[in-house]
Amino acid sequence: MQPLPMAGQPPAERADAARNRQRLIDAAHRIVAAKGAAGLALDEVAREAGVGVGTAYRRFGDLSGLAYTLMEGHEIRFQEAFLAGPPPLGPGAPPDARIRAFLHALLDLQRDQWELRLLATTTTAQGFGSGPYKTYHLHLVNLIGELGGSRDAAYTASVLLALLQPAVLDHQQRALGLDPDRVRIGLDVVLGALVLNR
Repeated sequence: MQPLPMAGQPPAERADAARNRQRLIDAAHRIVAAKGAAGLALDEVAREAGVGVGTAYRRFGDLSGLAYTLMEGHEIRFQEAFLAGPPPLGPGAPPDARIRAFLHALLDLQRDQWELRLLATTTTAQGFGSGPYKTYHLHLVNLIGELGGSRDAAYTASVLLALLQPAVLDHQQRALGLDPDRVRIGLDVVLGALVLNR
């Protein structure tokens, strides 16, 4: 006997749909390993997985949806860390320390999944405002609000997140030749001036 779904949960996925989803994800991982994220195309992923192209489009919508799916595990661990993990990234540290830890951790996450995050944010109509952006923004708004003062927390959070967008980081690295340490130092300088009044 199958258990009934709990209230508020999405309906259970059919077994064949779950198998197809996993085949598509496995195929996408193989393509990324062989060609990099720039080599991803939903048609090719479907062929590699042995499923219909329509199935791939229904499952992910577009390349952005596929890229976010491939990043899901990293993203879940990151959100668990800043929402409930140990300080300074998680609760228990002063807000200024948590803001800095969050920005540094997000910078590391962007670098760890560089090509996928660039693909995810440049192939969707919503741009960098898609995916987990709203969660990041709300988290920073709350921390900036805890600092007090008259700054506009929503605007300030959006400015800080703009500095960490994959396209910006990609431009800094490829076009400007800025190494990761220089970007991190620059981020701290902006954070100090904009938020921490240093």
